[in-house]
Amino acid sequence: MLKLQTPLLLYLIQLSSLFFILSESAQPPFACDSSDPATKTYPFCQPTLPISQRVQDLVSRLTLDEKISQLINSAPAIPRLGIPEYQWWSEALHGLAHSRGIRFNGTVQTATSFPQIILTAASFDVHLWDPRWGRGQETPGEDPLVTGKYAVSYVRGLQGDTFEGGKLGENLQASACCKHFTAYDLDNWKGMTRYIFNANVSSQDLADTYQPPFQSCIQQGGATGVMCAYNRVNGVPNCADYDLLTGTARGQWGFKGYITADCDAVATIYEQQGYVKVPEDAAADVLKAGMDVDCGSFLLKYTKKAIETRKLLVSDIDRALYNLFSIRMRLGLFNGDPVKLPFGDIGSDQICSQEHQNLALEAARNGIVLLKNTDKLLPLSKTGTTSLAVIGPNADSVQTMLGNYAGPPCKSVTPLQGLQGYVKDTRFHQGCTAVNCSTAFTSQAMSVASRADRVVLVMGLDQTQEREKFDRVDLILPLKQQDLISTIARAAKNPVILVLLSGGPVDISFAKNDQHIGSILWAGYPGEAGGRALAEIIFGDHNPGGRLPVTWYPQSYVNVPMTDMRMRPEPSSGYPGRTYRFYQGPKVFEFGYGLSYSNYTYEILPVKQNKVYLNNQISSQLFENLSTPGYIPVSKIGTKVCDKITYPVTVRVQNNGELAGKHPLLLFVRPEKKSNGKPVKQLVAFQSVNLNAGERGDIELELRPCEHLSSANEDGLMVIEEGSYFLSIGDKELEIQVVK
Repeated sequence: MLKLQTPLLLYLIQLSSLFFILSESAQPPFACDSSDPATKTYPFCQPTLPISQRVQDLVSRLTLDEKISQLINSAPAIPRLGIPEYQWWSEALHGLAHSRGIRFNGTVQTATSFPQIILTAASFDVHLWDPRWGRGQETPGEDPLVTGKYAVSYVRGLQGDTFEGGKLGENLQASACCKHFTAYDLDNWKGMTRYIFNANVSSQDLADTYQPPFQSCIQQGGATGVMCAYNRVNGVPNCADYDLLTGTARGQWGFKGYITADCDAVATIYEQQGYVKVPEDAAADVLKAGMDVDCGSFLLKYTKKAIETRKLLVSDIDRALYNLFSIRMRLGLFNGDPVKLPFGDIGSDQICSQEHQNLALEAARNGIVLLKNTDKLLPLSKTGTTSLAVIGPNADSVQTMLGNYAGPPCKSVTPLQGLQGYVKDTRFHQGCTAVNCSTAFTSQAMSVASRADRVVLVMGLDQTQEREKFDRVDLILPLKQQDLISTIARAAKNPVILVLLSGGPVDISFAKNDQHIGSILWAGYPGEAGGRALAEIIFGDHNPGGRLPVTWYPQSYVNVPMTDMRMRPEPSSGYPGRTYRFYQGPKVFEFGYGLSYSNYTYEILPVKQNKVYLNNQISSQLFENLSTPGYIPVSKIGTKVCDKITYPVTVRVQNNGELAGKHPLLLFVRPEKKSNGKPVKQLVAFQSVNLNAGERGDIELELRPCEHLSSANEDGLMVIEEGSYFLSIGDKELEIQVVK
């Protein structure tokens, strides 16, 4: 992974009915079964009582050893109370995946594999999103607004907030967990690992980059889980940081769920970071900080000694157990057989349904990004393409399409298989045995390419090049692969089409500038239907509309150390900054870049008022009393007032092409004064719109000045500065003024 500075997203889910389907355990995962007379009298088994009362009753019945046993991800059963074992660890990055909580060796043996998250994010369509944070390929990209909205969409959908019109109340369909909290951005780079890394992060960067997606995930998404990261931030391990877990998440943001450590993160505090002198201190520190469950066994081993040495109170454990059992009860796992719940009778026939597979195809179609299309090479003619050569190590690889944290797909279509459906005379050659092309068959591949009417090269990366615990140290393709691409392109009769599968950006300047390479498509890791989606785009049955959710930097950017967490540039030292919001330097492709077979034009319609008068809502004395004239803290305005200060912005967009298309509208704002570390520009709203050929549409977006016109000062305070700001989309701009 090349560091993308993306601070999120989702990792663990707790499944009620699906957990039951996939579990091979003879014991059901629910408690309080009506057929067990021993449990009928327990208050914690009474669904009519408030959950808070039920949990307090349950916790009060546990011995100290039983309490400690529940502080780990593999929570054992408590037979005397009829409480079954529970596995907190499960995976749903882009479809159900192999994990300790999910197995595919029984009734259910496959699951729908959606595109890896970085590609789905490229659709800029919140209705398609389905995510998690970790390596770059697992993120929604580099923009905190996009990442936050991605989190909200996923969490609310997964947890059931939209289920039956939001009728679930405090009940949960599943429990989603945001990770890694916070400023977690390095796996293993030049000997520096995530376990020992101390991220030095300014208050300014925390305020406007690292923390906002988590805040959105919790406050707007209603996430019921948070995972604290391995690393330290400004010297303090995340999982032992009271200010972070209790002060910020629970105190400022109102988080009501459980907090888990990443796997063995508690042990790391003692064993690798040396933050404490004895192991029981690590156990005490994390529980007092507000963490609730350990992915691992460290708390099981050392919590009791922390109690015995009076470094920890039993009440600290009770608090953690309250959070944990509250979630299990909200999932319905203490209401008897969950088949009685509105979502408790989901059967195995729902797995790999046609509806789900169609959605996986739609997500792949809408995420794929067209990066180059010289002389309108694409789409290829279905009738005029007499023969096709498909070459490359990723052309017929199901595994590459899936990315990481994936389950076995329902069925898969590789790029080769998808293209074979359009051209009967399709010839395939692998080109080289793997993406690093250590063994290349250049002459044979050239021969296949030279005899075909059209050539599609399916190249890029895979998990051998970018994965967990394996950071990328280059932005270019493996050099032998790059040579193979250029050689085949020169041997072909016509300009070739280059398809890149990768989870992160690649410096493909060589291909961008090569006249023998007519078109370039980036397809991320597109999931089980990726090959079909690619073929549909190449032959014009789908008009591409994806746009890059990350900046594609040149190879020289690898000179920037991954350990440098600063977002803002420092010209005096040559530090260029990170992400489109701050980066000052050359780019291969910009954030938001993406072509289409149609030409879209924009117009920002006149607004009724282009001035934001803050003192219409609040006292002008707030400006006058500040030491820095012309600034006002958003916190001083207050949430209630901020929610009222909104302005509609209508964008008129027209499809001037001959094909219908789904087109993402990206509305940015840039300040006239580029001072005080303000972003060069930042995304403030986005929406995808479907337009037929020649069709025009008016899309209303919302400008929220407190959110969209504010920036973080050096103290980490979000402030609004007087002055001019410019809303922009494409080449159109509209001035907005902030005045007292």
